[in-house]
Amino acid sequence: MKKLLSLLAAVVMVLPFVSSAKAAAVNFPLNEPIQSESAVLINLDSNMVIHEKNADAKQMPGPLVNIMTAVVCLENCPDLDEKVTIDESIYEYLYNYEYPDDLRFAEIEDGDVLTMNDLLYAMMLTSSVEACETIAYKIGKGDTARFVDMMNEKAAELGLFDTHFTNATGLYDPNQYTTANDMTKLTMYALDVPMFETIATTFSYTPSIPNPEHHENPEEWIWTHSNVMMDSDGDYAYSGTKGIKTANLDMAGRNIITMASRDGNKYLAVLLKSPLKSSSGDIAYFHIVDAMSLFDWAFEHFFYQTILADTAEVGELPVELAEGNDYVLAKPKEEFTRIWYDEIDISTISRDKVEWYKNSLQAPVAKGEPLGRVTLEYSGEELGTVEIVAVSNVERSVSKYNIYVAKMFRKSRWFNRALMISFLLCAIYILVCIYAYVVFKSKSKPMKPIYAVPKVNKNDRRRRRSQDDDEE
Repeated sequence: MKKLLSLLAAVVMVLPFVSSAKAAAVNFPLNEPIQSESAVLINLDSNMVIHEKNADAKQMPGPLVNIMTAVVCLENCPDLDEKVTIDESIYEYLYNYEYPDDLRFAEIEDGDVLTMNDLLYAMMLTSSVEACETIAYKIGKGDTARFVDMMNEKAAELGLFDTHFTNATGLYDPNQYTTANDMTKLTMYALDVPMFETIATTFSYTPSIPNPEHHENPEEWIWTHSNVMMDSDGDYAYSGTKGIKTANLDMAGRNIITMASRDGNKYLAVLLKSPLKSSSGDIAYFHIVDAMSLFDWAFEHFFYQTILADTAEVGELPVELAEGNDYVLAKPKEEFTRIWYDEIDISTISRDKVEWYKNSLQAPVAKGEPLGRVTLEYSGEELGTVEIVAVSNVERSVSKYNIYVAKMFRKSRWFNRALMISFLLCAIYILVCIYAYVVFKSKSKPMKPIYAVPKVNKNDRRRRRSQDDDEE
């Protein structure tokens, strides 16, 4: 369970990186074709791929595998100064290898004592098979197969779904494969791992432990980077080049991953399966020539340009109850700048894909209020997304607002609720009245008639009696 949780946590940590590796990709056409079967050229300052060729085709990585070997070692070795004694058992696998010309040695002898740091330099600079096997044996706790499992687990974490490792050396195995895109992702991740870039871009290194009992002239025991572009005195010298890894296999051709910087721009080139020989049968270094050609092309034709100015109008949105214009103009919240090919007019970049947060607004609208976002595209490839905001304030019309309020009052839920409550109270009142009437009527009794006798005062009565007596 703990292992599963650790794996999930690692995936979450690397997801931002995995997505950023292909943040933008535009396959600009090269002026001259390259010989390598697969390639990726990416601007590291913007993480923008500016050219790719068969980037998802599966190829044999050769000693480019050492990049993953180094990553797993650096992330799992707490002490790079730990001393390791080279054991003869590591050579058994190498003695039986089918293609001996693929083997690269760093003159490390059985019984030599080196630090893990020394072994990393030997591996990254020279593709030392002794160093690779020793690192895998040490980190794998005596089991190189366990180390390879760690490599494949890391590949899965990084989203290298078209990559599979079978050994830590990069020696030929039909079941070991990768792609230019996957190696780009891996290298960009590795460049953020502490110590990797320092090791992978060092031109020469002398082991920290001389081992004089096995090496008569320890001061001459120097490892030099196999990337000849770094050699200022060589025929393939290229100013601004840094490391990182070369790889040769009889069955898979030549590979290289290298960086170059000039005028503040940094590029990473990944080239796979370059021919070992020319058409005439001569030994050739097309991978180096291709790398130089790509870098020359990039440095000559690519510059930072303003793709979308922060003053550009990218659309308008209807505004209700506005004083004056019934719409508001939208512009980018900030300027969008990108590395761009100088032979392609930026006016060809589409900015028609606008996503509004709302279909319409109601005044007032404040200047700078977020309205939506615009996606910039070129040849169907997304370059980036920019938030768009209101260009200016839009005031509310008092008269329009009052009319609106009057119209909306009858439609408001409060009005409807008040109306319903009024009807309910009226109904209750009527029911109460009816009830009171019925109750009152049922309780009332009929009254006996009362006959009134007129009152006669005493004087009148005496007068009548006297009258009666006189008549008699």
